[in-house]
Amino acid sequence: MRLLHAHRRAMTEFDTRVRAIRDDQWDNGTPCAQWSVRDLVQHLVSEQLWAPRLLDGATLEEVGDRFDGDVLGTDPKRAWTEASTEARRAWDRPAAATGEVHVTGGVIPAEDYGWQMTLDLAVHAWDLACGVGADTRLDPDLVAVVRTVFEPQVASWQDIGIFDPPLPVPGEADEQTRLLAMLGRDAREQGRARR
Repeated sequence: MRLLHAHRRAMTEFDTRVRAIRDDQWDNGTPCAQWSVRDLVQHLVSEQLWAPRLLDGATLEEVGDRFDGDVLGTDPKRAWTEASTEARRAWDRPAAATGEVHVTGGVIPAEDYGWQMTLDLAVHAWDLACGVGADTRLDPDLVAVVRTVFEPQVASWQDIGIFDPPLPVPGEADEQTRLLAMLGRDAREQGRARR
């Protein structure tokens, strides 16, 4: 599975869970200890808003603070749909994944940025599903490729606190359980995230 296909699939996974949010679930907890459902969607909407600008070559300073604060407004689902549609258009442009982008850590290949966004969409689709009681099963092909791409990088994440430390998994664990554990998530969490 290539980057753009994986990204599209991950975006669909997250989108499906956003559409499943009921009006009374925005304050529900998620496996991300500090984030409610609304906080989690806010994070992903903000990421999507940045993508077209960064793929166009903008620096962090040029984007500035325009996406600080509440980007969801009174209609969070609409905010997600609009931001994700624009981000997808940006990724679908010819050669979008071949350049470089400015991120917090410096300038990186756009392809690496795309994989980071794919990982974030996929794992947070699971987090969101846990928070709202939706289906937590992710596309198996997406899970496999994301795990393959990121498993070699796990050790380097521990010093910068991107994810919780990896969890042990039994030998018979499936790919999704292994991916979640690699990112510090317990697959058994799905029934305990809501409050």
